[in-house]
Amino acid sequence: MKIDPAILALKSEVTTWRRDFHENPELLYDVYRTAGIVAEKLRAFGCDEVVEGIGRTGVVGVIHGRHGAGGKVVGLRADMDALPIAEETNLPHRSKASGKMHACGHDGHTAMLLGAAKHLAKTRDFDGSVVVIFQPAEEGGAGGKAMVDDGMMDRWNIAEVYGMHNMPGLAPGHFSLRAGPLMAATAYYTITIEGRGSHAAKPHEGIDPVLIGAHIVTALQSIASRNVDPLKSVVVSNTVFQAGDAQNVIPQRAVLRGTVRTLDNSVRDIAEARFRAIVEGTAKMFGAEAHLDYRRGYPATVNHAKETGFVTGIARAIAGQDAVDDNAEPTMGGEDFSYMLEARPGAFIFIGNGDSAGLHHPAYDFNDDVLPVGIQYWADVAKAATQK
Repeated sequence: MKIDPAILALKSEVTTWRRDFHENPELLYDVYRTAGIVAEKLRAFGCDEVVEGIGRTGVVGVIHGRHGAGGKVVGLRADMDALPIAEETNLPHRSKASGKMHACGHDGHTAMLLGAAKHLAKTRDFDGSVVVIFQPAEEGGAGGKAMVDDGMMDRWNIAEVYGMHNMPGLAPGHFSLRAGPLMAATAYYTITIEGRGSHAAKPHEGIDPVLIGAHIVTALQSIASRNVDPLKSVVVSNTVFQAGDAQNVIPQRAVLRGTVRTLDNSVRDIAEARFRAIVEGTAKMFGAEAHLDYRRGYPATVNHAKETGFVTGIARAIAGQDAVDDNAEPTMGGEDFSYMLEARPGAFIFIGNGDSAGLHHPAYDFNDDVLPVGIQYWADVAKAATQK
């Protein structure tokens, strides 16, 4: 592992920042404390420009290289928001906010990019300019889209953009990525089935929404098994089924909720079309009505080939040839860095968090030993990308 001694010297300070963020988690766009601390530190580091309120509560810092303003501009992004999960650890820095915790490591992401900003602002050992992007509302609020829609890319003339996320199960400080789709497009649905309630002993007098819902749940699995090329990926997961509250009553209504994940835009279209046809047709077959609310979420996170190859080389120079997997299996999780990759070329990379609890688990914690590795990665990407 090749880490600059100056970056290693930052570990204790950056760990303190990370644990403070962990103790004080904030959700979605309500990251006022975190964003305020980020902006304050960026100003203290001597960033040439610090702007708050991009994408509602996002923060952008601009650091010019050795020749001042001008030249190529590269964006580096970290997310700041936590999750509505009650923490189940006994850590000294466990969450102090009831029902909220940093269960996805955004505290670590923010701390690593802050550490990189401090190092870059001090050394200025690069050409062009670096824009450090601290984003709110990755966890379902599309904060990445909000920052892009706020004109961030054009305002600072960002040419390329890069993101990073920790990965439990991957050895600490190892990296993984791939060119093309790395993470899935998301969609969320609610199906409301309107039947006709009756006594459970007289089912012929009603229209049973539970039976209809069960048929819909089963039929939706045919999208993957019979409608989509078996060499392509789609996931349909019904996660909520609510109906009735009495054992001897067939209810009037049933509600189903869940998510659909895809990696390919054509599969995304096929899945939605078949989903709508199955819900409508199944309800009609039983003489019921079904109301479908189907909403597309984040697009797939698609890495650009040239930029993926570029950061693969950066990661291997830090961690070693065998510590970087550049043909990682895609994951069906969603990530709103996808919006930034739609706006500009770039790449998203995973950094190993080691043998920790999984993401979104109440026992999760970011591995502080990874902090210097992430800082080194950001510093090296900034230096090399602005010289390309």
